[in-house]
Amino acid sequence: MSAMRKHLVIAMIAVCAVSAGCGRSTSGTAARTDPSAAGKSAKELVPEQVRKSGELRMATSEGYPPMEMYKPGTQELTGVDIDLAAAIAGRLGLKVTTTNAAFDGLIPGLQSGRWDIAMSSLSDTEQRRKAVDFVDYFNAGGSIMVKKGNPEGIKSLEDLCGKKVVLAKGSSNLDIGLRQNDKCAQKMQIMQSEDAPTGLLTIDSGRSVATIVDSPVGHMYAKETGKYDVLPEQYDAGPWGIAIDKRNPALRDAVAKALQELVDSGEYKQILEKYGTGANALPKITINTGAS
Repeated sequence: MSAMRKHLVIAMIAVCAVSAGCGRSTSGTAARTDPSAAGKSAKELVPEQVRKSGELRMATSEGYPPMEMYKPGTQELTGVDIDLAAAIAGRLGLKVTTTNAAFDGLIPGLQSGRWDIAMSSLSDTEQRRKAVDFVDYFNAGGSIMVKKGNPEGIKSLEDLCGKKVVLAKGSSNLDIGLRQNDKCAQKMQIMQSEDAPTGLLTIDSGRSVATIVDSPVGHMYAKETGKYDVLPEQYDAGPWGIAIDKRNPALRDAVAKALQELVDSGEYKQILEKYGTGANALPKITINTGAS
């Protein structure tokens, strides 16, 4: 997500509200990894300074369920990023310490050495890669949400033509819908809501039959309410990454190796599925493969 991320929390939901928010799917230039890393475990790759500290200092910015959020009624952080960070630290032989920080301070904090990694639904973008490297671990885009049981039989964007659709103002998902509408022979009837949760109320009342929301948000809301289905295809999907200061390639490679070990063991997929985001899993961990 971009630094303009809006914290729109309704129950356990938030939405990406700007078109740059959830990444794009074009390929960037992958960072070179240390050839000597081949054949070593993640734990063996940990830089000596980090190994001596015994800690993996992780920063996040709460307010984007199901990735980072507070447990209801508490100040205890939970979510995909929180659990993955703990699992990564375990593979590295370290204990994770988590700091909740302002979203726009995450990358500056990495550069100043306040923490080692940042995990906060960060899109891997060319602009950010000027300051940090990204270990890409999650793929997210917009997905169509419909009433439970999909009574209209919607399967794709093309099936929205001629239908009543609600889309959040200023969102990347509105852009997806408008681009499709330009192709429709029979135009959609598009309503614009203040945010995604408000838009879902129009599905409840029958004033619309579908919306487009960020895939991880949609899956969690569908799971929590039992009122909606999320179609599997994602549009304008792109990678989110773990940010690590460019001056610390050894830690970057260790984190990438740890994540790949989690992928290979199945623990990575289990964590994502715990939060209803299994569809956002990557088959292989990559470095700096986001938008160019």
